[in-house]
This record gives sequence, structure tokens and C-alpha cells, in this order.
Amino acid sequence: MKNLNNFKIKNKKVLFRADLNVPYFNGLVTDKSRIFSIKKSIKKLLSQKNKIFIISHFGRPKDKHDKKFSLEFICPYLKEILEIKKIFFLNEFDSQSINKKINEMSFGDICLLENIRFIPEEEKNDVNFSKEITKFFDVFVNDAFSASHRLHSSIVGFANFLPAVAGYSLIDEIKNIDSFLLNPKIPNIAIIGGSKISTKIAALNNLIELFGTIVIGGAMSNTFLVANGIKVGTSLVEKDLIDIANKFLKKAKDFNCNIILPIDVICSNNINDKNNIRYCDVNKISSNQMILDLGKKTSKIICNEITKNKMLLWNGPLGAFEFKPFDQSTLDVASAIKTHSKNKEIQAIAGGGDTISSIKLAKAEKGFKYISNAGGAFLEWLEGNESPGVIAIKENNLDYSSI
Repeated sequence: MKNLNNFKIKNKKVLFRADLNVPYFNGLVTDKSRIFSIKKSIKKLLSQKNKIFIISHFGRPKDKHDKKFSLEFICPYLKEILEIKKIFFLNEFDSQSINKKINEMSFGDICLLENIRFIPEEEKNDVNFSKEITKFFDVFVNDAFSASHRLHSSIVGFANFLPAVAGYSLIDEIKNIDSFLLNPKIPNIAIIGGSKISTKIAALNNLIELFGTIVIGGAMSNTFLVANGIKVGTSLVEKDLIDIANKFLKKAKDFNCNIILPIDVICSNNINDKNNIRYCDVNKISSNQMILDLGKKTSKIICNEITKNKMLLWNGPLGAFEFKPFDQSTLDVASAIKTHSKNKEIQAIAGGGDTISSIKLAKAEKGFKYISNAGGAFLEWLEGNESPGVIAIKENNLDYSSI
């Protein structure tokens, strides 16, 4: 795939797609990983005296210009992490404003554009919008793997009007995920958690063919328990997917894939009720309670299984980890991975926002060979599908001689 290493992009006007959709609470960015991820690409482009326009989305704004979704807050973080003295900010997307700002900038300057989701045409992948935005630039760089599963203008549309290349972070994401999927070490294990089967069943069906063991946790495991005839009280269940769960379990048997489901759980009346917490086997769940975490016996089984494997993939927490004590199984598993990887006995990769948060909560980052910043894009890749943003670069047939 065409990337920054293939071209000496110098003295050009660069339209640079980043993913700066970072966690932001009480006026602070709580995880700067996505900002650090673009540093290598930006520093390379700066060293070659380009004018760089960074574009990104932030959150899901409903109105055109909702101040709480403005990207202006991230400018100081970009200055600090990219080690630059100044950064411009442009809160208008009209062609006249963009052209004016380009002319004001010197080569070697950076400008951050306002949240691109303030523009309705962005999510519609509007051709006219893409054409209008790109006409002032020489090249498009996509370094936002975590957003590349979106059929949006700033991911796909811009690549139809400019020579398009991948940034270093995007290439690293693909390289590391593919190293697991295309060259799996045996024996191996996948741990898949989260709340809904509907968002992960395609990935699960693909992983059956690649992994010898799959652990299913989080609220999504409830539907599998119901498929096995277990009553789960008031727990979240996707009733319309019970048949899909049964088909998955049958397919797993056909591929000789060992599926680990909860045998015991932690329950309560609701997520905020700390007075009625019960630890019980899955066949003893009260009709008025819900499952909020895996139990100690299940955690022990998973942690023991980890020690038997050489390769591990993790996506999704195993319980409601944001609320104690329902974080216990997730913390136990993260710690087990860290311990087992110390002697390089296992190679582990993880992806997804909640997964990253739970790993950091357990202080287990060093236990993973690679942690992907992507959520939906990570899942889509696990499904065996190339992201639209990656395809757009690969299929770009424009003239690259100008860059």
C-alpha cells in the first residue's frame, strides 16, 4: 500500500486525516495515545517543509457547531506532543477560508481544522464537498486507522480527488493486527467481551477458524448462556440473536474451537446496587438480578487457559469494569496476561477503547506486544474485511508524479 516511505513529499500542501477523538473529561485529555500515534508521520512531513492541515472528528455532534464538540481544546496537546511552537486553528470549512489560511501559512506550519462532523456532508461522503475541500491541496495522508472503517468524505471521498498515502500509524496498525491473523502461533486464544453479540458476531465467526480457544465474556455472554438453556434474570439479552448464538456454538464444534462461557457470575439488582451483590453459579441466578461480572471460578479458568497458549487476542471487557467490584474478572485477566508475557511465553494484542481503558486500569500495558487504538475498525479487520479507507488508498489511480 502506498505510504509515506514511498514518496518524498516536500513543500506540498498536505491534507492529513488523524483520529483525535480522544477521551476528554473535566477539561483534560485522559488518554493521549491517539495524539502520540500521529507524531511520527507529522514530524516526517514537517521535516520536509510541508503545510499541514490536520482534520479529525470528535464525538457525535448533532448540531452544526456545538461548542462542546469543538476540537480547539486539543491544540495545546498537539503543540506539546508534536514539539512545535505554534499551531493554527480554523473553525470554518468554506473554500474561501481554507484558501486564505493556506496563503497565510508558511511551509513547515500546521493548522488544525474544526471538527469535520460539524459538516453534514462529511458523513454522507458527499462528492461535491470532497471536491471543494481538496482542490487547494497536493496530497492526502490518512493516518487514522481507527476511523478508516467509515464511508465518510474525510476517509474515502478525499482520496478520490488527491494522491493518497497511508501514514505510519495506519501502516503499523495493519502490520501488527495482520501478524496475528495471517501468521497465528499455535496454540492460541481470543478473549472477546463487550455488551452485544450483534456488533461482534461477524468477528467471532472469523476467529473460530483462526483460534483454538475463544473466551466469551461481558454482557454478550448472556445471550450464549440463554442459548444453552440457562436463565439469566434481568440481564441484557439479545433475544433475536439466540438462534445466531446457537449456530455459532455449533460452528465452533465443527472447527474444533473450544468456547469458554461463564460458569459463575457476580450479580446485583442493578449496576449501582452494592447492597445486594451475589456470587453464584450461572444456574442459580435470581430472577430479579442481572449479571455484572464473571465469577472467580470462571476467571480462574480463563487465567489458567492463558498459560497454555502462545498467542492471545483481546477485545472487550469481561464485566462492567467501570464499577467496582464488577471490574474483578477484567483486572484478573489483564494481570494474568502481563504475568505470562514477562518471560515472552505469550504474545498478546488488544484493541478497542474499553479494552485499552481496562488494561490501563490494571497497569498491564507492558503485557501486550501491541495495543490498537481502534475500536470499530479493529473489529472490522478481525472480521476479515479491509477498511474502506485502506481500499481507497490501494485503489487510487491518480497521478502521483506531482508528489
